[in-house]
Amino acid sequence: MTAPLHEARPPGAGRALPDTQQGMRRRNLARVLHAVSAEGSLSRAAVASRIGLTRAAVSTLVDELIRWGLLEELGPERPGRVGRPGSALAVSGRGPAGIGAEIGVDHLAVCAVDLRGEVRARAVRRGANRGRAPGPVIEELTALIHQVVAEAERAELWPAGLAVAVPGLVARDGRTVVRAPNLDWHDLDLAPLLPAHGPLTVDNEANFGALAELWLGAGTPGDFLHVSAEIGIGAAVVVDGRLLRGTRGFAGELGHVPVRPDGPACPCGSRGCLEQYAGEEAVLRAAGLEPRDDRVGLLAERADAGDERVRAALRDAGTALGIALTGAVNLLDPETVVLGGALAELSPWLLPSLDTELKGRTAGPACPVTVSPLGPQGPLLGAAHSVVRAVLDDPAVVAERS
Repeated sequence: MTAPLHEARPPGAGRALPDTQQGMRRRNLARVLHAVSAEGSLSRAAVASRIGLTRAAVSTLVDELIRWGLLEELGPERPGRVGRPGSALAVSGRGPAGIGAEIGVDHLAVCAVDLRGEVRARAVRRGANRGRAPGPVIEELTALIHQVVAEAERAELWPAGLAVAVPGLVARDGRTVVRAPNLDWHDLDLAPLLPAHGPLTVDNEANFGALAELWLGAGTPGDFLHVSAEIGIGAAVVVDGRLLRGTRGFAGELGHVPVRPDGPACPCGSRGCLEQYAGEEAVLRAAGLEPRDDRVGLLAERADAGDERVRAALRDAGTALGIALTGAVNLLDPETVVLGGALAELSPWLLPSLDTELKGRTAGPACPVTVSPLGPQGPLLGAAHSVVRAVLDDPAVVAERS
């Protein structure tokens, strides 16, 4: 692969720490915080054992993290242990929070996630955004952000940053939507339009969905292809636990891979793209159904009830997905393919034909396909957790901002 690999965080989240004494201290602060975060609670002695530092060094680092509000002491460890009991440490449920936002074709959503990974506030607005000017959409999103931040602040949390998932191509600057065909947005810098709640990162929704799968999915390997769908279909490639972004940051546009070159026109300007056969609206058209607010729920309900026309539309969508995925699997050789978003809920009717195509067309052994437990929540959770991960990766930024 010649396209660059990037750490499993969006652009702008955290930064490389210099190889100096100060840089080493910051890295050690991060190691302590990550160790406690991974275990839920640990004593200073246990942290020292896990990261290979002296107890005295760890105690100094812990004191700083407590002073910054990132760790808290829970009191003496459970009785019955040999020797003097230590004080158990835990990541604080107060202090910094990641604010994640999602701009969908038919919805807006915002949530706040604390350093423990718990969602502490959430707001959603349903309604079509396609064809609307960016200004009113961003105004509505801003109102949701303010609502969530206010609720988080009542829980003694403050925003450590804002990350926004969008259904389109995002420039490497992490703020400019280059092209979002299903919104009809082009070359739009979101930074001056959004409220200032710490560092801002804008990224493709499929990338955030893949990061959520990497960080929150149980047993997800470090090499996988994540595919999600709503009106459009997006994909993200994770290799060795890092996103494969491509030279311009546009890697993963699976929805615009042609599966039938002479097929219907696509908003991207091409013809016969995967979205025209496996996107939500395409499947509804093939099934002869009128759209409603919960399109996926409608398809799942009718398919589960035995509606043969709906099932046939989903089989055809699975076939188209299999054809598009075959090229990606043959090229990238991922350990697994993960279906997220709407595809997760519709997987019982998509998977049989998808698997048939993959098994019949893949050059090597069949690539397993799994279903994400996060479903359509993946992009929003991935956005919020990317801010949390930036704090865990460099907790000293909290002190610098205070």
